[in-house]
This record gives sequence, C-alpha cells and structure tokens, in this order.
Amino acid sequence: MSVDARELDDDAALELLRSMVAVPSPSREEAAHAEHLVGRMARLGLDGHVDAVGNAVGTIGAGPLSGVLLGHQDTVPGDIPVRVEGGRLYGRGAVDAKGPLAAFAMAAARVFARQPDLPLRLVVVGAVEEEVPSSRGARHARDQYRPDFCINGEPSGWDAMTLGYKGYLRAGVVLSAGSHHAAHREATMAERGCTLWAAIDAATQRFNAGRERAFDQLFTRLIDLRTRSDGRRDEIELFLDVRLPLDVDPEAAQVWLAAQIGEGQLEVRGRMPAWAGPRTTPLHRALTRAISAQGAKPRFLHKTGTADINLVAPAWRCPALTYGPGDAALDHTPDEHIVIDEYLAGIRVLEATLEACARDAEAIRAWEPVATVNDAAHGAAIRTPRP
Repeated sequence: MSVDARELDDDAALELLRSMVAVPSPSREEAAHAEHLVGRMARLGLDGHVDAVGNAVGTIGAGPLSGVLLGHQDTVPGDIPVRVEGGRLYGRGAVDAKGPLAAFAMAAARVFARQPDLPLRLVVVGAVEEEVPSSRGARHARDQYRPDFCINGEPSGWDAMTLGYKGYLRAGVVLSAGSHHAAHREATMAERGCTLWAAIDAATQRFNAGRERAFDQLFTRLIDLRTRSDGRRDEIELFLDVRLPLDVDPEAAQVWLAAQIGEGQLEVRGRMPAWAGPRTTPLHRALTRAISAQGAKPRFLHKTGTADINLVAPAWRCPALTYGPGDAALDHTPDEHIVIDEYLAGIRVLEATLEACARDAEAIRAWEPVATVNDAAHGAAIRTPRP
C-alpha cells in the first residue's frame, strides 16, 4: 500500500497523537479508541484490526525477523482538555501511554515507506486494561505472539530505556469484631485499622534495612480503608498495594503480609512478579546507538512501577526493553502533557532502532537469555522475606 508522504511528516505525527488523546479510553472502555487507532494505522499502511479482547493491532512487513511493539491504549480516569500550548500537547494519555504507542505506529510506517522490502515483520499492539490488575490485553498478546524482539511502550524519556520493573501484590485485609458503643474504652475498628497499618509500615521498614536502591526495596502503600457495620459486627477493610523487588515473588509477599495481619482476613486481588533484563542484547545496542545519534547520552532505568513487559518478557524470552517519549513523573497527573520535540525525537530513535534490528537480524534471532533472578521469580524457589 502506498502511503501519502504527508501522512508521515512531523505535523501528521503530532495530529496522530492529538487524535488519539482526544478519544477517551479509561480502562475497560477502550472500544471507541481501538476502532479509531485501527483506522489511523490503516492510513499509515499497517494492516489493522481489533482482536478478540479489544486490543488495537496493526501489522506491517513480511519478516523473517519479527518484532512486537507493545503499548497500551487505556488510561486512568480524569478528563484533561486536549490542547497544544508552549510546545506541549496536553491531554489524558499523552504520556501514559498514547505518546509511546503513537510513536510506535509512526516509526513502523516511516521505516517501511522508505524500505518496503525490509526483512522485518512488525506487530504494533495497543493493549487494553494495562492500568488495572487484569492486564487482559497483554495476557492475550503473550499467548498470541512469539516475537524475536519486543519493545514495550511506556514513558522512559526519549533518551532513556527501562531495564526493569517491580512486581506487585494487591490485597484487601478485613478486621472484624462485635459491635460496641463508641463511649467504651475498646478500640474502634477505625483505630484498629490504623494500628494495623502502622505495624505493616514498620515491618516494611525493617525489611528494607540495608537496601539502598529503591528498586531493591519493598514498597507498601495504604490505598484506601473503609468501615462498615450491620449493628452486630463492625468491620474495617484496608486496601494495600505492595511493590515487590526482584527477590520477593508474590507468593512470598503474601506469606509475609499474612504474618503481619494476625487474625485479619487476607484477600489477594492481583499479583505480578518483578522483571529485569540485561542491557547487552542486540536490541539494546541498537537503541543505545540510535539515542546517541540524536545527540544524547543514553540513560538506563529501573522503575518502581509495573508494566506489561513483566508479563510478556519472561514468556517470550527474547531481547526486550521498555522505551517511549514522555516524562513518567506526569503519569496520572492533572497536568499530563508531552513535549512535542521529545515525542518527535522518540519517533526518530525508534526508526533507527528498527532499521538496525533488521540489519542485525541474525544476532537478534541467535540471542539466548541467561538465568537471572527474575527467572526464579517466575518459578523456582527464592528467599522468603522475614516478617
């Protein structure tokens, strides 16, 4: 398919992202955006469709080297008026993560417009439900594809790549007791809940003693707490988000948390092991050179959040990393925006990276992962944290 050159210039790249940000797509409400994105990818020369779970998918090229560019189209709630101002594009999802996803689609289209016979097949996936524990889109993609390399689209900054993410355990803890008058000396459920949270927080600090890097620490956050009573029994429920380092898998974290709550009832509502990969694969070298060619010194990050790469990289066992323009500090904020020049620089970096991967196809396909701590987190026994 021949693509009008005007669809591929920088103005068109900005308009692509603006149009995506203008279509709301909070988690589990991505259908309208998926249809929109598939249509826009078709204009860029990608063969687009919406898959069985609602992912927006665009493919281009015939291989034999295969790559998956896995982004996500869902956002957290919160309307932000879409506008271009002061060299920035404002809107929910501009950074997290429609900016990286738009950059994927545009870079793929530009590469094949220049080199239609490039020995590469790319699949651009805009996954659903990344911002909620289900990760439904990534789970589906994990089972559908077996690529030779993967780039996950999350904001790293146009001059950086992310090499690892923490895992998580999301849980509810319920305390209950017979009802009593507030005038009595017995602690109220609200007081008991606060006391329990203080104990969990203190246990977290003890666990982290001697761990200098944030990436190596256990993070425990109290997200919400709610009291209720039917007149006979009083209850309080604490909603917890526990972020896990590489050496603490979700099962070990569950054992640790259960030890802190005593007679409380624990309900696990989501789990994901941490992940980290090497920075020495042919894919990493290609991206490093591409950033350098744009005049920047590449940066290598380990983040305390979690991403879809935690799911797919251990299954695919191919060179994998996370990359995307945008400042992650703006994720989920009321001021979410992306600097347009950085977005455009990110597209150029991706173009050069994809072309380099095609040239280095033999090395990419020959790459074999080595055993890492993360492999243990996905199956073998690891150290259980002490209470």
